[in-house]
Amino acid sequence: MDSIRIRGGNRLVGSIPIAGAKNAALPLMAAALLADGPLTLSNLPNLADIASMRDLLAQHGVVFTDTGSGSTGSTVRMATPEITSTTAPYDLVRKMRASVLVLGPLLARCGVAKVSQPGGCAIGNRPVDLHLKGLQELGAEVDLTGGYIEARTRSGDRLTGGRVVFPVISVGATENLMMAATLARGETALVNAAREPEIVDLAECLIAMGAKIEGHGGDTIHIQGVDALESAEHAVVADRIETGTYAIAAAITGGELELVGAKAIHLEAALDVLRSTGTTVEEHDAGLTVRAPDGRLRGVDVMTEPFPGFPTDLQAQFMALMSVAEGAAMITETIFENRFMHVPELSRMGANITVHHASALLRGVPELTGAPVMATDLRASVSLVLAGLAASGETLVNRVYHLDRGYDRLVGKLSACGAVIERISSETDVQEQVA
Repeated sequence: MDSIRIRGGNRLVGSIPIAGAKNAALPLMAAALLADGPLTLSNLPNLADIASMRDLLAQHGVVFTDTGSGSTGSTVRMATPEITSTTAPYDLVRKMRASVLVLGPLLARCGVAKVSQPGGCAIGNRPVDLHLKGLQELGAEVDLTGGYIEARTRSGDRLTGGRVVFPVISVGATENLMMAATLARGETALVNAAREPEIVDLAECLIAMGAKIEGHGGDTIHIQGVDALESAEHAVVADRIETGTYAIAAAITGGELELVGAKAIHLEAALDVLRSTGTTVEEHDAGLTVRAPDGRLRGVDVMTEPFPGFPTDLQAQFMALMSVAEGAAMITETIFENRFMHVPELSRMGANITVHHASALLRGVPELTGAPVMATDLRASVSLVLAGLAASGETLVNRVYHLDRGYDRLVGKLSACGAVIERISSETDVQEQVA
């Protein structure tokens, strides 16, 4: 199993291109199932989750053609002249929770779908009941049998428009229902819908394919069903979580980074919090420049919330930052109940953290110390890398396959800006131990 070795203490200085957002790309790829004409996506990041989604969509009949690549991702043409299978098998779906996003498109286009109940990061309970209840509101019959979700339209033909009120905000359910509703008969209203930039990006892509959607980015989304969707081209929005991660990397190392292609409007709450620590964040035509303060960072309290609040996907990274800030900071997690698994690992590096229910109290220390640590999930993994960049001595982050799911060329981007960091393959590890 690969590891990442870091020798901390170097300021990060330089420029980092921000890749297309994984959390936008996955539903956009699933949208290819809705049309028999090709959907071409650019800025598609090179990630393990993207590869997993390609494998899943290929067995449904999607034909992929790679047409180019650049610093922010690849350009891929996806054509689905016919759906060759309406079953998403366990062996593919278990790798990634986002696989459930094929449910709505398959049901909308074919009137039937069988999707394994999904897997993914163990950061808390993330049931798909909101997806299923929403599809039932659009006329679907749903059964849970043998670990699979089996759905069909009652008429054996198309879904019907309806009013879906989400009891809690769900990004995945909003995406699935929005895609399903594009081919339903009549109008659908999604109330208490998610407002994330990834939702807006999906809606804009669907509109380019011929869907009739209004209100995306707000509380209620209206979709007027159409008979068919058509070919389109779309650029995946820049990854706001990658942006926030590298902004924190600049701050925690006392450095200065230009984040090319980053959009401040997609991350305003997090950037405001970062500014409160004393970090400078400047927006310009090319993206953002983030500069650490001359002295120590200030401790700041934060609470995770749905967009436009502080993102849960930056909570672990911000905790690493607050570990070395002056004074105390309180971090409260309101989205996932099991998202403090990085705390014991940060504590191994000298962080002073006390967890009480959904809150973590941090008392900043002057310096962290390198240590062997174990990654537990995607965002926890990168928080340990950030801590290692700021720590004295050597940090070895184990189980880094989590990082491959969400960060495109992390080691290369950090190394180019002055980090002493390398990826060690399991074979290299064995050779070093023998020597």
